[in-house]
Amino acid sequence: MITLVLGGARSGKSAWAEALFPPGAEVLYVATARPWPGDEDFAARIRAHQERRPSHWVTEDSAELHDALLTHPEGNILVDDLGTWLTHQLDQAQAWERPRGFIAPAVDKLLAALHRTSARVVLVTPEVGLGVIPETPAGRLFRDELGWLNARVAELADEVVLVVAGIPLTLKSES
Repeated sequence: MITLVLGGARSGKSAWAEALFPPGAEVLYVATARPWPGDEDFAARIRAHQERRPSHWVTEDSAELHDALLTHPEGNILVDDLGTWLTHQLDQAQAWERPRGFIAPAVDKLLAALHRTSARVVLVTPEVGLGVIPETPAGRLFRDELGWLNARVAELADEVVLVVAGIPLTLKSES
């Protein structure tokens, strides 16, 4: 079962996604965020997520996402989040000034891994298409790529939930 949890910044999407797993459940938490040198605010966000997670959850924060999914084909996996994963893909490919779709092979690998896993996977992702048009080309590229990524994962997912102000709104449910 794959669940995609969308939401804006500080919408409560991560906490809601974490609560999908019953107390005591073993979960592989795939953390896609990496501290940025000199950015204490972002480091504090990462620490808050770490402190909120149950201590028995296993955190994976260095493997490629598709590898983490394929290495743990069963059990429970929580991925938080696809927006930071996408940022790293764009950085690694030096694709911020390349045409849209340049990182499609990385997205295809992720979708193939999701299709192949039999694990219970919950993916958290920002919904960025509801606001103003970004001022910079890089901002527009990120918004477009993330919108396409979210749509492709939502198509594959069994369940899609939008969290707004801490309130979950079910957009798709195949259960």
